[in-house]
Amino acid sequence: MAAVFLLLLLAFASPAAARYTANWTSLDARPLPSWYDEAKVGIFVHWGVFSVPGFESEWFWWHWQGQQPPDPKCVSYMSENYPPGFSYPDFAPQFHAQFFNPEEWADIFKASGAKYVVLTSKHHEGFTNWGSPYSWNWNSVDNGPKRDLVEDLGDAVRNRSLHYGLYNSLYEWFNPLYLEDKKNGFKTQQFVMRKLLPELYNIVVKYRPEVIWSDGDWEAPDTYWNSTQFLAWLYNDSPVKDTVVTNDRWGQGTACKHGGFYNCQDKYTPGQLPKHKWEKCTSVDTLSWGYRRNMKLKELMDLPAIIDDLVSTVALGGNYLLNVGPTADGTVPSVFEERLRGVGAWLETNGEAIYATKPWRVQMENGTVPVWYTSKGATVYAIITAKPPTTTLKLLIPQTSATTKVTLLGRPSSLPWAPVYPNAGLTVLLPELPFTPGQAWTLKLDHVQ
Repeated sequence: MAAVFLLLLLAFASPAAARYTANWTSLDARPLPSWYDEAKVGIFVHWGVFSVPGFESEWFWWHWQGQQPPDPKCVSYMSENYPPGFSYPDFAPQFHAQFFNPEEWADIFKASGAKYVVLTSKHHEGFTNWGSPYSWNWNSVDNGPKRDLVEDLGDAVRNRSLHYGLYNSLYEWFNPLYLEDKKNGFKTQQFVMRKLLPELYNIVVKYRPEVIWSDGDWEAPDTYWNSTQFLAWLYNDSPVKDTVVTNDRWGQGTACKHGGFYNCQDKYTPGQLPKHKWEKCTSVDTLSWGYRRNMKLKELMDLPAIIDDLVSTVALGGNYLLNVGPTADGTVPSVFEERLRGVGAWLETNGEAIYATKPWRVQMENGTVPVWYTSKGATVYAIITAKPPTTTLKLLIPQTSATTKVTLLGRPSSLPWAPVYPNAGLTVLLPELPFTPGQAWTLKLDHVQ
């Protein structure tokens, strides 16, 4: 506790460091570090004690013993597979992570083409994936894996020149301190001062994450969580003050309104170009973020769906954070690895149209096939997310000139084209499109407007 208040005092003691003050007007004016917008693609990892039951979702404990009435499927799962009196904390020693090889994970994430990785440091169950001194015996060093998962993965990820971020849940379903504050209408802050803030400062100072992905904010206002005070310290005096990015989940009503980049809601898909930098978080498993033992192939996003989702997100100015849920043994299920490597294979050819791009003046054209546009300097990219029915493709939006040049990414020679109207639109003669498991191809348009 003393360390926390010392950090708070340091944060506000030095006028030279106080570039941002603890209010949303000041904090929201902070420019987003450029690496984040340029990265475009990230991997989300939901991993914790919930991976042991591996049933329904990472919300298993709440569905079993928190919500009223309980989910009968979860109740039956426990009664049929575990002895009477078995509690959720009893799952922790079975969180062995015996096959967890952070180097292998980082290799997969690097091969996916992602530029950053966000690991759950703590989900709503409260179990920390590092040896938190504020979470006695409910952490991965004292219990379960008996190792610092946050540090191990962070080292491997950074060794591959990927940015490393941490997800952190503000609230904990069954923490007595939190439940007492909740009972008091959030007029007291025992949980925030004795558990939440000490852990947040701890992970920032110890692991220097470049993303703080906050969650679990919706039951209480940001004044209860002390969010603005924490963010002012993070932006002014923390070890990552110049590079860290944050999302928008810092209190009831802050989503899509305050913070660094906006998530707005899980799997958020805007209908038009937002005015603020945003991120779409979604999961390969459409029914869960954490690992499920009973997931079926039809419940997973296939590669063409992922690529289409990624492309439309980037065209609308967003980043794409794709989630996988590892097993309690510490492996990334092969079907998830296959998806990630498929994304990487597609980006190896088409990444020029994704990384460090900006939204174009028009984001989408819906002709015979959907076409999404991105731009980089004077170059425009037209990403085709379905195979055209003929060998010609008509694009009506670009304005052409005599110097307009069209190429297919992955193929060096230029393609023949003809204007649709004088100086507007073009019909491109396509070559035999190469096979791609992502079922999407990119035309590079130079000297168009």
